[in-house]
Amino acid sequence: MKQEKILVIGASGQIGVELTLALRKIYGAANVIASDLREQNPLLEGTGPYVSLDVMNKEMLHVQVIRQNVTQIYLLAAILSATGEKNPGLAWHLNMQGLLNVLDIAREEKLTKIYWPSSIAVFGPTSPRQDCPQKTIIEPTTVYGISKYAGEFWCDYYFTKFGVDVRSLRYPGLISYKSAPGGGTTDYAVEIYIDALRDKHYDCFLEKDTYLPMMYMPDAIRATIELMEAPRENIRTRTSYNLSGMSFSPEEIAAEIKKHIPEFTIAYEPDYRQAIANSWPQSIDDSVAQQEWGWKPEYDLSAMTIDMLKHL
Repeated sequence: MKQEKILVIGASGQIGVELTLALRKIYGAANVIASDLREQNPLLEGTGPYVSLDVMNKEMLHVQVIRQNVTQIYLLAAILSATGEKNPGLAWHLNMQGLLNVLDIAREEKLTKIYWPSSIAVFGPTSPRQDCPQKTIIEPTTVYGISKYAGEFWCDYYFTKFGVDVRSLRYPGLISYKSAPGGGTTDYAVEIYIDALRDKHYDCFLEKDTYLPMMYMPDAIRATIELMEAPRENIRTRTSYNLSGMSFSPEEIAAEIKKHIPEFTIAYEPDYRQAIANSWPQSIDDSVAQQEWGWKPEYDLSAMTIDMLKHL
């Protein structure tokens, strides 16, 4: 069997750091190349090869793929929901062109697999609020959501037309203690733990009863790797899979934190991110992922809170 050589683009981001470390454990440090435009994340230093790379520079990317004998690419570089609303043109350009560059090179070099994340941001106010299904009305209201939904169909197109084995997950809000949040609407669920430990207080930019689908990072990393390691014939959804972990509100996460830090207080000061949150489903139906490649989450709010407070 050919030795896989994996390139992770956007390795210094919230998902990238932990995914790179997990992939290095499986495939060997030398076979997983981390890359980013930013400085290398301190957690990655000394764990394996790193290259400075701009996904928008297709020629440079192509040269690296050939030079490093890359067989798989994980494309994580993106401008997220809240940040994207401040510069929609840039968000669309980066999120779309980066994906097209990778898909094109994958087709030309006959790479074995591509991973590209989508998001619950593809859903909009007309999508079902509860147990939002895999196939439903999808009318996103943020440039991030629009770019992710368009990207899903580019993935499907390159698979159908050219046989590029590209796989994708619609991540819910992701919570991690290892790397800083990256400008998403669900970032409050990371910030709240940090502020609880440091200040015993958190000013929340969402209303207290705003339910959103969330996932603890270890589950998200495991889901990504399980999807990528599933047999090709099991992957029958070539746009992107719904993925679910848990759903909770700021009020509920605050109550869970108070069990461990009784003096913790929270205030609610909703800003422009409230409208984004209101446009997304409150819970996700991921039964298709369960059926096709056996997905199952491990963490709930209580288990995650204990782990977050222990490690931060």
